[in-house]
Amino acid sequence: MLRITPSGRAELLRRLSEPKESEITDGGAFFTLLAFLSQVPDPGRRAAVLRRRLDFLTRPAGFFTRAGTPVRIADEPDPYRKGMLVMARAAQRAERAWLEEALRDLESPRTP
Repeated sequence: MLRITPSGRAELLRRLSEPKESEITDGGAFFTLLAFLSQVPDPGRRAAVLRRRLDFLTRPAGFFTRAGTPVRIADEPDPYRKGMLVMARAAQRAERAWLEEALRDLESPRTP
């Protein structure tokens, strides 16, 4: 049987509490981080990680650009690219809604 050492656990908690930028901006890496975030005992530190992801998701971005400007769904002529944009927007909205709810739960005062 394998067990994590105290120093290994401390390193895990540090990595979860202070993720690299790529672990915030890459969806797959963020989901891996999210799978273990409940191990961080401090709700404030968990909230800080979620806030970083939410901040990232609220920045303007796009899969496709034209002349350096993100292409809007309404302006994308290719139906398959348009489909990618529609699905990405729906996923982002759902994730943002969940993040906002999770942050409210973490940041609301608890009554004993």
